[in-house]
Amino acid sequence: MDALGKLGINGANLIAQLVNFLVLFVLLYLLAYKPILKMLDQRAKKIKESIDLTEAVKDQAARAEEESKRRIEAGIKEGQDLLNRATRAGEEVRQQAQQKAQEEAQALIGRARGEIQRERDDAVGALRKEFAELTIMAAEKVIDRSLDKQAHRDVIDKVLDEARTLKPG
Repeated sequence: MDALGKLGINGANLIAQLVNFLVLFVLLYLLAYKPILKMLDQRAKKIKESIDLTEAVKDQAARAEEESKRRIEAGIKEGQDLLNRATRAGEEVRQQAQQKAQEEAQALIGRARGEIQRERDDAVGALRKEFAELTIMAAEKVIDRSLDKQAHRDVIDKVLDEARTLKPG
């Protein structure tokens, strides 16, 4: 131990310092190192859980975005379908209204033609009556006496009927 003494190292102090160091090391290991390691392990575990949770949220957000895109596309398609159906329904309503208007126009034209024909027949009848009366008046003036009006009308009607058979219309 003499060589240690020459270096200025006291053997008893060295042993005391080694014992103190080992006691301090054991105390620090038990009181500080294990709790610090435990705390670091817990922190690492929390960080890993946070990363896993972040990944899960990221995946869920991606799925939600895809679902949103799918729903938007479905909504657009449904909107287009509704628009197409509304367009077809509008076209059908327009065609039905147009057909109904044409039918009403044809009915109106038919009624107008019937009324025109009736008025024409009434006018022809009135004209015949006037012609017959004028003919009777002219004949009375010519022969200066009154004829039986009914017999004279029969003769005029007969002449008009013969004229009609000669010139149709």
